[in-house]
Amino acid sequence: MKTLETRTDVSSPIAVETETRPGSERTLLSRLRAPRRPRIWFEVLLIAISYWTYSLIRNAVPEQKAAALANADWIWSVERTLGIAVEKSVNHTVDSVTWLIVGMNYYYATLHFVVTIGVLVWIYRFHPGRYAATRMVLFATTGVALVGYYCYPLAPPRLMNGQDFIDTVLVHHTWGSMASGNLKQMSNQYAAMPSMHIGWSLWCGLTIFAVASAPWARILGLLYPTATLVVIVATANHFWLDAVGGMLCLAFGYTVSRSWYGSFAHRLPRHPEHAGPHPATELLNRVRVRTRA
Repeated sequence: MKTLETRTDVSSPIAVETETRPGSERTLLSRLRAPRRPRIWFEVLLIAISYWTYSLIRNAVPEQKAAALANADWIWSVERTLGIAVEKSVNHTVDSVTWLIVGMNYYYATLHFVVTIGVLVWIYRFHPGRYAATRMVLFATTGVALVGYYCYPLAPPRLMNGQDFIDTVLVHHTWGSMASGNLKQMSNQYAAMPSMHIGWSLWCGLTIFAVASAPWARILGLLYPTATLVVIVATANHFWLDAVGGMLCLAFGYTVSRSWYGSFAHRLPRHPEHAGPHPATELLNRVRVRTRA
């Protein structure tokens, strides 16, 4: 019995050592996929450059006014056929309550960015192991939306001809949209499909619902995209079907992230295991060593 115990004690470190070796000799692809603790300077730089690139490409898409208006007429016709063309009723009803529509204008202009950045910071701070996968969902969603803007120019309801939609930003003199008033030259007015207000808000809501532990936070997470849907319709910035386009883009984003990391973000460990230096960091270090030599 003592001999067996001794053998067991001796063999354990060897087993651990054997299990460790394959981890250190993983393929480059598996090492790239391994979740790592994010670095704040890199994330701020990445997000800034990515959003700048997104805005540049989105606004560089030719404003095909005739095609955008024709597509808006077609969307409106399809919604009437389906019996869901209630955007005008919602727009006029909410516009009759000044404080409500003004609040929605500012909601449209600000929370789209504030909440999205807030969720990114929250995941970065408290769930670093899930951060990269969560961020990839957002990036892939936004990237595929650019394809939609280029392939399917669409005018928002407020720019349609002869449909009597109210541009609530112009009427109430608020700055609820960069595509209205004096700021309209800074943004592509005919990039309404898909709606990234829905794509981003639903990403925020699902992330909060999947990761948060407090019931009230999970409820608020689901209410946020719901409120956003009402806002984009009430302000005549989007059709219902634009929201469907945003949801499809988000589904694509989740598919890309899951394919890369092998799991949905909320199922990954909250804190990443030590995966060694990033391959890109190793490459830079080698270049530095060779340069010094």
